[in-house]
Amino acid sequence: MAALTSSLDLAEVFSESHKVLSRVLAADFGGLCVSRPGAPGQYDWPMVHEMPPVFFERYPEIADECFVSAAVIQRPNTVLRDSEMMSRQAMRNCAMYAHCREMNMPVERVMSVLLDVGLGWHGGFTLYRESRRSFSDQERAFLQRLTPILARTVRNCRLMEDAVQRATLMDGLFQHGGLESIVLSPPATELMRTPRSTGLLHRWFKGAPCGRLGLPVVLLDALERLVRAETLGLCAQDVLMFRRPERSLKVTFLALPLQQGRRPWALLLQEVSHAVSAPGEWRKRLTPREMDVVERVLKGWDNQTIAEDMGSSMNTMKTHLKRIFVKLAVPSRAKLILLAQEQNAERV
Repeated sequence: MAALTSSLDLAEVFSESHKVLSRVLAADFGGLCVSRPGAPGQYDWPMVHEMPPVFFERYPEIADECFVSAAVIQRPNTVLRDSEMMSRQAMRNCAMYAHCREMNMPVERVMSVLLDVGLGWHGGFTLYRESRRSFSDQERAFLQRLTPILARTVRNCRLMEDAVQRATLMDGLFQHGGLESIVLSPPATELMRTPRSTGLLHRWFKGAPCGRLGLPVVLLDALERLVRAETLGLCAQDVLMFRRPERSLKVTFLALPLQQGRRPWALLLQEVSHAVSAPGEWRKRLTPREMDVVERVLKGWDNQTIAEDMGSSMNTMKTHLKRIFVKLAVPSRAKLILLAQEQNAERV
């Protein structure tokens, strides 16, 4: 019990536990495998004891003929010995028996249990003996009493690993320069969001219909389509662009690793300015006031917005623009913006 509760690191806790179990149950080899989240047919082997690495490298080749997993999967949380899995003759004729002998790891006796961890995970704990002495009824009963504790330990360790991975991923998302993030667990749970994401949504979707969690319906609908498409194994549009004259909002929908059997999604929000910088040589031809006007025109602002921002009348603003067009030899605002783009490109 002390060994099983000594850590929340799965490899560490079972390494310590096996020192006790191998002595009490007289086992020569032992292994614990745990299914990967979202992939019940694929396994991690966080704890092995004196077993050749090649065993795990070649295991996929014989997985379909593994008599141990085929037996315990039918009776989860029940300890089984090899004699309860198949006859001695059938065991000697199976691929796994031959595979182990080829690796100089002769296996004559086996005792194993499938640990039903819950939350979409399961694990397999197996002990092996080189000698032909069977695991006794007493030894089987001992491991059976430990089975609920083993399952609970695997569950707790997996939950801790899951939380650490999630925190690392979220930290990476939230610290990515220029991005705001909202993480959801569809259909109606918000896991977290960056501080400035709410203000960004308010600026872009003010007055737009909102649904669950106060999020714009257009984003919730897009997320629903993506979740449905993933379930069906299909592709769907995972980037939305919202445009204004002076800037755009890019919303990227990112599927995250499964968390407790459910897949969270991150909405990555990136605001991009369309502003074109004024070429430096224009300052020699325009007054400081006219340069102020040009910089606002290059941001895509209209005359009314520029006038209000600069505290000028519309007539004064139009006069500034006429003088700017004459000095730079352009006929319109569009040509002014195009000229700035061209001259910036030439400098690059």
